[in-house]
Amino acid sequence: MAQFRTLTQQRVELEREWERWATTPNTAVPRKPRTSLLRKEVAQSWQRSLHTVDPGRTVAPGLDDIGDLWAESPLRGPVTALASDLRGIAEDSGYLAVVSDAAGTILWSCGARALRRQAEQVNLAPGGCWNESHMGTNGLALALRTDRPASVFSAEHLVAVLHGWVCYSAPIHGPDGRQVGALDLSSSWDRSHPAVLTSVRALVTAVETILRSAEPAPIPGLRLDCLGTARLLRDGSPLPLPPRQLEILTLLALEPNGFTPDQLHTAVYGDRAVSTSTLKADVSRLRRATGGEITNRRYVLNGPVACDAVDLLGAIAAGDATSAVWLYRGPLLPGSETPGVVAWRDYLHVGVRTAVLASDRVEHAVAFGERAPDDVEVHEHVLRLLPSGDVRRAVVTARLHTALHA
Repeated sequence: MAQFRTLTQQRVELEREWERWATTPNTAVPRKPRTSLLRKEVAQSWQRSLHTVDPGRTVAPGLDDIGDLWAESPLRGPVTALASDLRGIAEDSGYLAVVSDAAGTILWSCGARALRRQAEQVNLAPGGCWNESHMGTNGLALALRTDRPASVFSAEHLVAVLHGWVCYSAPIHGPDGRQVGALDLSSSWDRSHPAVLTSVRALVTAVETILRSAEPAPIPGLRLDCLGTARLLRDGSPLPLPPRQLEILTLLALEPNGFTPDQLHTAVYGDRAVSTSTLKADVSRLRRATGGEITNRRYVLNGPVACDAVDLLGAIAAGDATSAVWLYRGPLLPGSETPGVVAWRDYLHVGVRTAVLASDRVEHAVAFGERAPDDVEVHEHVLRLLPSGDVRRAVVTARLHTALHA
């Protein structure tokens, strides 16, 4: 009962603030909230949304047919695999589960029939478009806009007809770190509880795990995977290469300007007394395996070779922490002691680690912590970011304990 009274008081205060924002015509002038209940991200979203969204609108715009969108969505497989779990969680908790694409168009939903009927009245259903420019501030829109989990309670929604709802959402990222959609749990405002956001995060983690483990479609041409693994593919089929040649190919991929023979010899062998003919023989065999993609006098890749480490390097250089974390599936060519590889391994690891420690995105830190189990500072950073009731604290605490006593 106390919880209900508290939610009621919050709703009343937010309604007053909403009235001030939604009924004042001069939306170009930033306002300062008069109540501490209006969170900064919500106020910023209102300010953006009021330029394109009528707070009095009653239904979300939408598409009549999303068959092709759903058929081509990378989320179709994971959501179908988790459908029974999503339905169980939604129906048992009295929530509606919704999955959208990266543009905010709903592709799939489930929940109790009565709640689904209520949601259909505002087009919170497959085909409905719920991005910020069409429906203003709402959970899906805020999660997609900020690229982090979000909740929107009652009158925090810009559109008045949604003031009876509460929604908890989180973005879903593909294996390359880019957004592919969002997952949302919504219900009536009086069922609001912070633990729901933990459930949303856990469900998103399950979806992303399936996305990462799914067998990728064959990629035309040469593909070098060297983060956490070591393999070369041509049109999706493995090309068997000895470790030394994979090391050389990795170094060539990471150095677009290539190497003189002496430079490559040092990068591969260091100070070891290895003849130049040995390196020439390895490069010749590698040239035949790649179809002649290596120049002669200066060793440079002169043909397209896709490489996960090169993609990671680009994400680090661009300051794209999200893509960097998801691309980093493990150390560069694990087990290799080749000097040039070791140097690049350290560089890439430090680059991702620095981005993680500088970020307040808990998802970044948790994901990187899985790949750096001995890193005490990273685990401590995760625990500072995780809310006290988050179920992931147990796993991270265990990792920290193991790292401290290693």
